[in-house]
Amino acid sequence: MVPPDIYGKAAYFVPNNKLIKNYALIAGSNGYKLVEKLGNADMMGSIETPFGKSSPVYATTVSGTRLFVISRHGESGYSVSAPFVNYRANIWALKELGVQRIVAWSGPGAIDPSISIGDILVPGDIIDETKGRAYTFFEGLGIGFIRQNPVFCPQLAASLARVIEKHQGHCRTSDVYICTQGPRLETRAEIKKFAAFGGTLVGMTLVPEAFLAKELEMCYCPVCYVTNYAEGVIERDYQPGKLFEGLLSDEEKSRVDASVTALPSLIIEALASVPESPECRCGLSMERYRRRGDIGEDWHSWIQPQTPQSH
Repeated sequence: MVPPDIYGKAAYFVPNNKLIKNYALIAGSNGYKLVEKLGNADMMGSIETPFGKSSPVYATTVSGTRLFVISRHGESGYSVSAPFVNYRANIWALKELGVQRIVAWSGPGAIDPSISIGDILVPGDIIDETKGRAYTFFEGLGIGFIRQNPVFCPQLAASLARVIEKHQGHCRTSDVYICTQGPRLETRAEIKKFAAFGGTLVGMTLVPEAFLAKELEMCYCPVCYVTNYAEGVIERDYQPGKLFEGLLSDEEKSRVDASVTALPSLIIEALASVPESPECRCGLSMERYRRRGDIGEDWHSWIQPQTPQSH
């Protein structure tokens, strides 16, 4: 696993230091525990963006790599549910900090009964079933018509899969993540529909994160720990007051907790193994618009409406 001294002393962000690789981890509902584990992480606070304040950002240095951590749902548990996360502010803030690569963790349910609860995997595709989320930086503009295959960074996905397989013994890489609106869980009929679509996982958090990162030409890849079987996949009695109201057994919860504990070290080890030179094309998502002259090199200007020319 990761050497115990891998967490170096945190230093402040230096935007022009080309020797430091800037990565980010968008953590899930237990993400605040990662910050506690880092211990020496610097609290940078929320970052002001054109879309409001981001979630609080922490920074540390890991084996020569600057790692920024945002806890997607807050720092005291699940205090902000998925539909109400300010995804645009979070992605904008990470871009502002010089982040090139983002790993995002998510805890979906399993639609495919062959998936084991507690499994850690790297999904291969996504279906957007959300409604009404702010999902683009380019509102009112004529840009953003971007191809979505591959939807996740293949270089990050390969590094994550290698490390997970090394420690877990296997790693699924072709699952289809259905992203629902939430905060409610899905009905039995909805899960049947998603299965018919080819979905094997169901969660609430990867949209619009993945699409926003692509708009700002950042590498983005999720890593998932499977939290429960979705409604109707395996028959479970309703248990008021328990997590997922009975969709998760006590034995399964123990496996999930073990996966959450292991996840930070796996992610950090994977980031340390990513080749420094990008071999993906994530940084070219907007190249067509750049070549056409619609946008310049300064990404900050991309969302600014064009000033009408006077005649």
